Amino acid sequence: MRQSAALSARRRGRQLWFGLNTRSVAEGAVQNLLLLASLVSIVTTVGIVAVLIFETVEFFQEVSILEFLTDRQWTPLFTQQHFGIAPLFTATVLIAVGAMTVALPIGLVTAIYLSEYAPDRLRSIVKPILEVLAGIPTIVYGYFALLFITPILRAIFPQMQTFNAASAAIVMGIMIVPYISSLSEEAMGAVPRSLREAAYALGSTKMEVATRVVVPAAASGIVAAFILGVSRAIGETMIVAIAAGQQARLSFNPLQGMETMTAYIVQVSLGDTPTGTIEFKTIFAVGMALFLMTFLLNMASRWLLRRFREVYQ
Repeated sequence: MRQSAALSARRRGRQLWFGLNTRSVAEGAVQNLLLLASLVSIVTTVGIVAVLIFETVEFFQEVSILEFLTDRQWTPLFTQQHFGIAPLFTATVLIAVGAMTVALPIGLVTAIYLSEYAPDRLRSIVKPILEVLAGIPTIVYGYFALLFITPILRAIFPQMQTFNAASAAIVMGIMIVPYISSLSEEAMGAVPRSLREAAYALGSTKMEVATRVVVPAAASGIVAAFILGVSRAIGETMIVAIAAGQQARLSFNPLQGMETMTAYIVQVSLGDTPTGTIEFKTIFAVGMALFLMTFLLNMASRWLLRRFREVYQ
């Protein structure tokens, strides 16, 4: 009996050891797989940045960086070439500001309604609809701006050009609304219920609780959502390429056609420009400027989240 019990104990110990060993091997394999996936994303990012830097350096070996920053004309594909990025930069910022003028109030109001007013059943219907808006291809938005929004605006402003910045900005703002509303609603949902109940106990109305308690408490998340929305607007391609036109013009009039950085990259990337020429290298110089803009905005968003995040117990 004693020998049988000892044998059984040794067998159980051996099974336990093999089980633990197998589990540790499986966990190690999963850990290495996750590490490999992380390294792939890091290496890809480093590769993209390296290509941008290499080609941009070659571009500035032929074009003065002072001309790139101060010249008010952008005509690299013309006989008389100018390499001033100001028209592309101005158009990008103008359309992004117009888009955020549309998206910020609508997105914030939508987030407040979903977080503080909407019943659970209605919220479960509205949020998927907003997600459908986020999933529509941007080229569809572009033709919607050109064929639907532009005729309406031209009926109000007869001097408006067929390709213009206003229609592109309006439709881009509509496209960004789901991002703003979803991220802002999540930030508001993270505000503890106790803050709301304390405000109600002091006699506050639902509107006062939403605007004076919940929104300030979720301010860091809301601001981060706004900045990410701006980054999304700056990097948008197809809407501006279709609706805003491809004429690099230094103007602040949204009724005129203009060309953004992304639209220019699309124009040159169609395959008609020989590889290795100065015209081809402008893609990477503009891409680097666009990368720096979005990178700085994303860094600002992360800093705001860390600096102003409220931690509740």
